[in-house]
Amino acid sequence: MTALDPLLEFRAEFPILQRKTYLVSNSLGPMPRSVPARLAEYAAAWDEHGVGAWNRGWWEMPVTAGNVIAPLLGAGESEVVMMPNVSIAQAAVFSALDFPPDRNRIVMTDLDFPSIRYGTHEMARVAGAEVISVQSDDGIGVDLDRLLAAIDERTRLVAVSHVLFKSAFVLDAARICKRAHDVGALVCLDAFHSVGILPVDVKALSVDFLTGGVLKWLCGGPGGCFLYVSPSVRDRLAPSLTGWQAHEQPFGFSPDMKYATGASRWLNGTPAIPALYAAVEGPKIVQRAGVRAIREKSERQTARLVALADERGYGVCAARIAERRGGTVAVDMPNAGSIAQDLLSQDILIDYRVGAGIRIAPHFFTEDAELETVFEAIDASLATGSWKKFVGSTPVVT
Repeated sequence: MTALDPLLEFRAEFPILQRKTYLVSNSLGPMPRSVPARLAEYAAAWDEHGVGAWNRGWWEMPVTAGNVIAPLLGAGESEVVMMPNVSIAQAAVFSALDFPPDRNRIVMTDLDFPSIRYGTHEMARVAGAEVISVQSDDGIGVDLDRLLAAIDERTRLVAVSHVLFKSAFVLDAARICKRAHDVGALVCLDAFHSVGILPVDVKALSVDFLTGGVLKWLCGGPGGCFLYVSPSVRDRLAPSLTGWQAHEQPFGFSPDMKYATGASRWLNGTPAIPALYAAVEGPKIVQRAGVRAIREKSERQTARLVALADERGYGVCAARIAERRGGTVAVDMPNAGSIAQDLLSQDILIDYRVGAGIRIAPHFFTEDAELETVFEAIDASLATGSWKKFVGSTPVVT
Protein backbone atom coordinates (compact mmCIF):
# COMPACT_ATOMS: atom_id res chain seq x y z
CA MET A 1 0.00 0.00 0.00
CA THR A 2 2.87 2.36 0.75
CA ALA A 3 4.15 1.89 -2.79
CA LEU A 4 0.78 3.03 -4.12
CA ASP A 5 0.35 5.76 -1.51
CA PRO A 6 3.70 7.06 -0.17
CA LEU A 7 1.93 9.15 2.47
CA LEU A 8 0.99 5.97 4.32
CA GLU A 9 4.58 5.70 5.53
CA PHE A 10 3.67 8.42 8.04
CA ARG A 11 1.19 6.14 9.82
CA ALA A 12 4.07 4.96 11.99
CA GLU A 13 4.34 8.49 13.41
CA PHE A 14 0.94 8.21 15.11
CA PRO A 15 0.56 5.26 17.52
CA ILE A 16 -3.21 5.58 17.90
CA LEU A 17 -3.64 4.53 14.25
CA GLN A 18 -2.71 1.00 15.28
CA ARG A 19 -5.67 0.88 17.67
CA LYS A 20 -8.42 3.02 16.15
CA THR A 21 -9.87 4.13 12.83
CA TYR A 22 -8.94 7.80 13.06
CA LEU A 23 -11.16 10.05 10.95
CA VAL A 24 -11.47 13.11 13.20
CA SER A 25 -8.47 15.33 12.48
CA ASN A 26 -10.96 18.12 11.77
CA SER A 27 -11.52 18.15 15.55
CA LEU A 28 -8.31 16.83 17.13
CA GLY A 29 -5.39 15.41 15.19
CA PRO A 30 -3.71 12.25 16.49
CA MET A 31 -0.71 12.61 18.78
CA PRO A 32 2.71 12.15 17.14
CA ARG A 33 4.87 9.50 18.80
CA SER A 34 7.55 12.11 19.56
CA VAL A 35 5.29 14.18 21.84
CA PRO A 36 5.83 12.24 25.11
CA ALA A 37 9.58 12.76 24.81
CA ARG A 38 9.08 16.45 24.12
CA LEU A 39 6.86 16.86 27.17
CA ALA A 40 9.42 14.95 29.22
CA GLU A 41 12.01 17.43 27.91
CA TYR A 42 9.87 20.27 29.25
CA ALA A 43 9.56 18.57 32.64
CA ALA A 44 13.30 17.91 32.77
CA ALA A 45 14.10 21.55 31.96
CA TRP A 46 11.79 22.76 34.72
CA ASP A 47 13.18 20.22 37.18
CA GLU A 48 16.85 20.85 36.39
CA HIS A 49 16.90 24.59 35.82
CA GLY A 50 13.85 25.88 37.69
CA VAL A 51 13.35 29.55 36.93
CA GLY A 52 16.51 29.45 34.83
CA ALA A 53 14.57 27.57 32.13
CA TRP A 54 13.17 30.90 30.99
CA ASN A 55 16.69 31.84 29.90
CA ARG A 56 17.13 28.52 28.08
CA GLY A 57 14.55 29.06 25.36
CA TRP A 58 11.23 29.23 27.16
CA TRP A 59 10.79 32.99 26.81
CA GLU A 60 11.36 32.93 23.05
CA MET A 61 9.11 29.92 22.37
CA PRO A 62 6.07 31.88 21.08
CA VAL A 63 8.33 33.06 18.24
CA THR A 64 10.54 29.97 17.76
CA ALA A 65 7.50 27.71 17.68
CA GLY A 66 5.89 30.16 15.27
CA ASN A 67 8.90 29.74 13.01
CA VAL A 68 8.04 26.06 12.66
CA ILE A 69 4.51 26.96 11.57
CA ALA A 70 5.52 29.83 9.26
CA PRO A 71 6.51 27.75 6.19
CA LEU A 72 3.07 26.12 6.19
CA LEU A 73 1.59 29.61 5.77
CA GLY A 74 4.10 30.95 3.27
CA ALA A 75 5.24 33.32 6.02
CA GLY A 76 8.78 34.39 6.82
CA GLU A 77 11.05 34.04 9.83
CA SER A 78 9.69 35.73 12.98
CA GLU A 79 6.38 36.62 11.27
CA VAL A 80 4.22 34.15 13.21
CA VAL A 81 3.67 34.10 16.97
CA MET A 82 1.91 31.52 19.11
CA MET A 83 -1.20 32.29 21.13
CA PRO A 84 -3.19 30.19 23.64
CA ASN A 85 -6.27 30.09 21.38
CA VAL A 86 -7.76 31.74 18.31
CA SER A 87 -10.35 33.67 20.31
CA ILE A 88 -7.50 35.57 21.98
CA ALA A 89 -5.59 35.97 18.72
CA GLN A 90 -8.62 37.45 16.96
CA ALA A 91 -9.39 39.64 19.95
CA ALA A 92 -5.85 41.03 19.80
CA VAL A 93 -6.45 41.95 16.15
CA PHE A 94 -9.76 43.60 16.95
CA SER A 95 -8.26 45.53 19.84
CA ALA A 96 -5.74 47.19 17.52
CA LEU A 97 -8.36 48.79 15.30
CA ASP A 98 -10.39 51.96 15.51
CA PHE A 99 -13.92 52.17 14.15
CA PRO A 100 -14.79 55.72 13.06
CA PRO A 101 -18.45 56.35 12.18
CA ASP A 102 -17.82 56.29 8.43
CA ARG A 103 -15.82 53.04 8.57
CA ASN A 104 -17.18 51.02 11.45
CA ARG A 105 -18.38 47.81 9.83
CA ILE A 106 -17.09 44.28 10.34
CA VAL A 107 -18.10 41.73 7.70
CA MET A 108 -18.54 38.09 8.77
CA THR A 109 -20.72 35.15 7.70
CA ASP A 110 -23.33 33.25 9.68
CA LEU A 111 -21.23 30.08 9.24
CA ASP A 112 -18.10 31.35 10.99
CA PHE A 113 -17.06 29.51 14.15
CA PRO A 114 -19.26 30.58 17.09
CA SER A 115 -16.40 31.37 19.47
CA ILE A 116 -15.12 34.01 17.05
CA ARG A 117 -18.62 35.34 16.38
CA TYR A 118 -19.30 35.67 20.12
CA GLY A 119 -16.16 37.69 20.77
CA THR A 120 -16.53 39.85 17.68
CA HIS A 121 -20.13 40.78 18.42
CA GLU A 122 -19.37 41.64 22.04
CA MET A 123 -16.27 43.69 21.22
CA ALA A 124 -18.16 45.43 18.41
CA ARG A 125 -20.87 46.39 20.87
CA VAL A 126 -18.31 48.03 23.16
CA ALA A 127 -16.43 49.72 20.30
CA GLY A 128 -19.52 51.04 18.54
CA ALA A 129 -18.87 48.90 15.48
CA GLU A 130 -21.53 47.21 13.35
CA VAL A 131 -21.29 43.53 12.41
CA ILE A 132 -22.62 42.64 8.96
CA SER A 133 -23.29 38.89 8.84
CA VAL A 134 -23.66 37.48 5.33
CA GLN A 135 -26.17 34.63 5.37
CA SER A 136 -25.83 31.21 3.77
CA ASP A 137 -28.66 29.87 1.61
CA ASP A 138 -27.95 26.19 2.16
CA GLY A 139 -25.89 25.87 5.34
CA ILE A 140 -22.94 24.64 3.27
CA GLY A 141 -21.41 27.65 1.56
CA VAL A 142 -21.73 31.41 1.25
CA ASP A 143 -22.49 33.09 -2.04
CA LEU A 144 -19.26 34.84 -3.04
CA ASP A 145 -20.93 37.71 -4.91
CA ARG A 146 -23.11 38.47 -1.89
CA LEU A 147 -20.10 38.39 0.41
CA LEU A 148 -18.06 40.67 -1.85
CA ALA A 149 -20.98 43.10 -2.16
CA ALA A 150 -21.15 43.37 1.64
CA ILE A 151 -17.56 44.63 1.68
CA ASP A 152 -17.69 48.35 0.91
CA GLU A 153 -16.14 51.70 1.83
CA ARG A 154 -17.75 51.50 5.28
CA THR A 155 -15.94 48.22 6.07
CA ARG A 156 -13.06 48.36 8.52
CA LEU A 157 -12.45 44.62 8.88
CA VAL A 158 -13.44 41.43 7.08
CA ALA A 159 -13.25 38.59 9.61
CA VAL A 160 -14.20 35.33 7.89
CA SER A 161 -13.16 31.69 7.85
CA HIS A 162 -11.00 30.31 5.07
CA VAL A 163 -12.74 26.93 5.46
CA LEU A 164 -16.14 26.81 7.18
CA PHE A 165 -16.13 24.56 10.22
CA LYS A 166 -19.39 22.61 9.71
CA SER A 167 -19.29 22.00 5.97
CA ALA A 168 -15.58 22.44 5.17
CA PHE A 169 -16.60 24.81 2.36
CA VAL A 170 -13.57 26.73 1.08
CA LEU A 171 -14.13 30.46 0.64
CA ASP A 172 -12.25 32.27 -2.14
CA ALA A 173 -9.79 34.05 0.15
CA ALA A 174 -7.88 35.67 -2.72
CA ARG A 175 -10.94 37.45 -4.07
CA ILE A 176 -12.08 38.42 -0.59
CA CYS A 177 -8.70 39.99 0.19
CA LYS A 178 -8.61 41.82 -3.13
CA ARG A 179 -12.09 43.26 -2.67
CA ALA A 180 -11.32 44.33 0.89
CA HIS A 181 -8.10 46.06 -0.08
CA ASP A 182 -9.75 47.75 -3.07
CA VAL A 183 -12.12 49.54 -0.67
CA GLY A 184 -9.53 50.18 2.04
CA ALA A 185 -10.55 47.43 4.48
CA LEU A 186 -8.38 44.90 6.33
CA VAL A 187 -8.82 41.11 6.36
CA CYS A 188 -8.48 38.71 9.29
CA LEU A 189 -8.68 35.16 7.97
CA ASP A 190 -9.48 32.27 10.31
CA ALA A 191 -7.46 29.41 8.81
CA PHE A 192 -7.99 26.85 11.58
CA HIS A 193 -9.64 24.42 9.13
CA SER A 194 -7.28 25.02 6.21
CA VAL A 195 -3.65 25.09 7.35
CA GLY A 196 -2.30 21.56 7.10
CA ILE A 197 -4.94 20.17 4.76
CA LEU A 198 -4.66 22.60 1.82
CA PRO A 199 -1.99 25.03 0.67
CA VAL A 200 -2.05 28.49 2.28
CA ASP A 201 0.19 31.39 1.24
CA VAL A 202 -0.25 34.61 3.20
CA LYS A 203 1.98 36.55 0.81
CA ALA A 204 0.11 35.45 -2.31
CA LEU A 205 -3.20 36.27 -0.63
CA SER A 206 -1.87 39.60 0.73
CA VAL A 207 -3.89 38.87 3.86
CA ASP A 208 -3.42 41.31 6.75
CA PHE A 209 -4.01 38.88 9.61
CA LEU A 210 -4.30 35.11 9.71
CA THR A 211 -5.14 32.97 12.72
CA GLY A 212 -5.18 29.22 13.14
CA GLY A 213 -4.10 26.38 15.37
CA VAL A 214 -2.20 23.12 15.51
CA LEU A 215 -5.05 21.27 17.27
CA LYS A 216 -6.59 19.80 14.14
CA TRP A 217 -4.92 19.11 10.79
CA LEU A 218 -1.45 19.94 12.15
CA CYS A 219 -1.65 17.26 14.87
CA GLY A 220 -0.15 19.56 17.50
CA GLY A 221 -2.60 19.29 20.38
CA PRO A 222 -4.51 21.90 22.39
CA GLY A 223 -3.10 25.26 23.42
CA GLY A 224 -1.03 25.96 20.31
CA CYS A 225 -2.64 28.60 18.12
CA PHE A 226 -0.90 31.09 15.89
CA LEU A 227 -1.20 34.62 14.58
CA TYR A 228 0.37 36.06 11.44
CA VAL A 229 0.33 39.82 10.96
CA SER A 230 1.46 41.26 7.65
CA PRO A 231 4.59 43.44 7.88
CA SER A 232 2.60 46.11 6.03
CA VAL A 233 0.40 46.69 9.09
CA ARG A 234 2.30 44.97 11.92
CA ASP A 235 4.22 47.91 13.38
CA ARG A 236 1.71 50.68 12.77
CA LEU A 237 -1.02 49.07 14.86
CA ALA A 238 -0.98 48.63 18.63
CA PRO A 239 -3.25 45.96 20.16
CA SER A 240 -4.83 47.05 23.43
CA LEU A 241 -5.24 43.39 24.37
CA THR A 242 -1.60 43.11 25.34
CA GLY A 243 0.83 42.11 28.05
CA TRP A 244 4.44 42.12 29.09
CA GLN A 245 5.69 39.83 26.31
CA ALA A 246 4.75 42.58 23.86
CA HIS A 247 6.86 45.19 25.65
CA GLU A 248 10.09 46.46 24.12
CA GLN A 249 11.91 45.74 27.42
CA PRO A 250 9.71 43.28 29.33
CA PHE A 251 12.22 42.76 32.13
CA GLY A 252 12.57 46.48 32.68
CA PHE A 253 9.16 46.26 34.40
CA SER A 254 8.22 49.76 33.30
CA PRO A 255 4.74 50.86 34.43
CA ASP A 256 4.13 52.25 30.93
CA MET A 257 3.66 50.28 27.72
CA LYS A 258 6.21 50.64 24.96
CA TYR A 259 5.53 48.13 22.20
CA ALA A 260 8.19 45.94 20.70
CA THR A 261 8.59 45.99 16.94
CA GLY A 262 7.94 42.94 14.82
CA ALA A 263 5.60 40.04 15.55
CA SER A 264 6.35 40.09 19.29
CA ARG A 265 4.33 43.28 19.71
CA TRP A 266 1.21 41.12 19.20
CA LEU A 267 1.91 38.84 22.16
CA ASN A 268 0.32 39.31 25.56
CA GLY A 269 0.97 37.55 28.87
CA THR A 270 3.11 34.61 29.96
CA PRO A 271 2.94 31.81 27.35
CA ALA A 272 1.73 28.24 27.93
CA ILE A 273 5.11 26.57 27.62
CA PRO A 274 4.09 22.86 27.87
CA ALA A 275 1.66 23.27 24.97
CA LEU A 276 4.39 24.83 22.82
CA TYR A 277 6.70 21.86 23.39
CA ALA A 278 4.01 19.58 21.97
CA ALA A 279 2.73 21.99 19.33
CA VAL A 280 5.62 21.77 16.88
CA GLU A 281 5.88 18.00 16.46
CA GLY A 282 2.86 17.54 14.20
CA PRO A 283 3.67 20.50 11.93
CA LYS A 284 7.14 19.04 11.35
CA ILE A 285 5.55 15.83 10.08
CA VAL A 286 3.10 17.73 7.88
CA GLN A 287 6.01 19.63 6.33
CA ARG A 288 7.79 16.36 5.58
CA ALA A 289 4.67 14.93 3.99
CA GLY A 290 4.12 18.06 1.88
CA VAL A 291 0.89 20.03 1.90
CA ARG A 292 0.35 19.80 -1.85
CA ALA A 293 0.56 16.00 -1.71
CA ILE A 294 -1.78 16.05 1.29
CA ARG A 295 -4.27 18.22 -0.59
CA GLU A 296 -4.20 15.95 -3.65
CA LYS A 297 -4.94 12.90 -1.52
CA SER A 298 -7.61 14.76 0.44
CA GLU A 299 -9.47 15.73 -2.72
CA ARG A 300 -9.47 12.10 -3.85
CA GLN A 301 -10.58 10.66 -0.53
CA THR A 302 -13.29 13.25 0.14
CA ALA A 303 -14.66 12.63 -3.36
CA ARG A 304 -14.89 8.94 -2.44
CA LEU A 305 -16.77 9.82 0.76
CA VAL A 306 -19.27 11.89 -1.21
CA ALA A 307 -19.76 8.99 -3.63
CA LEU A 308 -20.29 6.48 -0.81
CA ALA A 309 -22.89 8.77 0.77
CA ASP A 310 -24.65 9.33 -2.56
CA GLU A 311 -24.83 5.58 -3.19
CA ARG A 312 -26.84 5.27 0.04
CA GLY A 313 -28.97 8.34 -0.40
CA TYR A 314 -27.50 10.11 2.63
CA GLY A 315 -27.46 13.87 2.86
CA VAL A 316 -24.08 15.45 2.13
CA CYS A 317 -23.03 18.68 3.83
CA ALA A 318 -19.98 19.42 1.68
CA ALA A 319 -19.14 21.15 -1.57
CA ARG A 320 -19.45 19.07 -4.73
CA ILE A 321 -16.70 21.03 -6.47
CA ALA A 322 -13.26 19.81 -5.32
CA GLU A 323 -11.64 23.25 -5.10
CA ARG A 324 -14.41 24.45 -2.78
CA ARG A 325 -14.27 21.33 -0.58
CA GLY A 326 -11.95 21.18 2.42
CA GLY A 327 -10.84 18.06 4.24
CA THR A 328 -14.14 17.01 5.81
CA VAL A 329 -17.34 15.47 4.47
CA ALA A 330 -20.40 15.53 6.71
CA VAL A 331 -23.07 12.93 5.96
CA ASP A 332 -26.53 12.96 7.44
CA MET A 333 -29.30 10.43 7.90
CA PRO A 334 -32.05 9.83 10.48
CA ASN A 335 -30.66 9.33 14.00
CA ALA A 336 -27.19 10.41 12.89
CA GLY A 337 -26.27 11.59 16.40
CA SER A 338 -26.94 8.16 17.90
CA ILE A 339 -25.21 6.42 15.00
CA ALA A 340 -22.15 8.61 15.60
CA GLN A 341 -22.01 7.44 19.20
CA ASP A 342 -22.32 3.85 18.03
CA LEU A 343 -19.31 4.34 15.74
CA LEU A 344 -17.29 5.88 18.56
CA SER A 345 -18.06 2.86 20.75
CA GLN A 346 -16.38 0.74 18.06
CA ASP A 347 -13.23 2.92 18.02
CA ILE A 348 -14.17 4.55 14.74
CA LEU A 349 -13.36 8.14 15.60
CA ILE A 350 -15.58 10.71 13.88
CA ASP A 351 -17.68 13.54 15.25
CA TYR A 352 -21.20 14.91 14.87
CA ARG A 353 -22.62 18.38 14.36
CA VAL A 354 -26.29 19.28 14.48
CA GLY A 355 -27.32 20.58 11.08
CA ALA A 356 -24.43 18.85 9.31
CA GLY A 357 -24.36 15.21 10.43
CA ILE A 358 -21.49 12.79 10.97
CA ARG A 359 -18.27 14.55 10.03
CA ILE A 360 -15.66 12.27 8.46
CA ALA A 361 -12.16 13.67 8.05
CA PRO A 362 -9.48 11.52 6.40
CA HIS A 363 -5.93 12.86 6.54
CA PHE A 364 -2.65 12.06 4.81
CA PHE A 365 -2.14 8.89 6.90
CA THR A 366 -5.62 7.47 6.17
CA GLU A 367 -5.91 4.20 4.27
CA ASP A 368 -8.52 4.08 1.52
CA ALA A 369 -10.03 0.99 3.14
CA GLU A 370 -10.88 3.05 6.23
CA LEU A 371 -13.34 5.08 4.16
CA GLU A 372 -15.21 1.89 3.38
CA THR A 373 -14.98 0.86 7.03
CA VAL A 374 -16.87 3.86 8.34
CA PHE A 375 -19.73 3.44 5.87
CA GLU A 376 -19.94 -0.28 6.51
CA ALA A 377 -20.24 0.52 10.22
CA ILE A 378 -23.03 3.02 9.52
CA ASP A 379 -24.81 0.41 7.41
CA ALA A 380 -24.50 -2.14 10.20
CA SER A 381 -25.74 0.29 12.83
CA LEU A 382 -28.84 0.98 10.77
CA ALA A 383 -29.41 -2.66 9.83
CA THR A 384 -29.11 -4.03 13.36
CA GLY A 385 -30.57 -1.06 15.18
CA SER A 386 -27.53 -0.89 17.45
CA TRP A 387 -27.79 2.92 17.35
CA LYS A 388 -30.95 2.69 19.49
CA LYS A 389 -29.01 2.00 22.69
CA PHE A 390 -27.54 5.51 22.42
CA VAL A 391 -30.86 7.35 22.08
CA GLY A 392 -31.21 9.91 24.83
CA SER A 393 -27.60 9.60 25.96
CA THR A 394 -25.16 12.47 26.14
CA PRO A 395 -24.57 13.99 22.68
CA VAL A 396 -21.20 13.56 21.02
CA VAL A 397 -19.01 16.54 21.89
CA THR A 398 -15.65 16.77 20.12
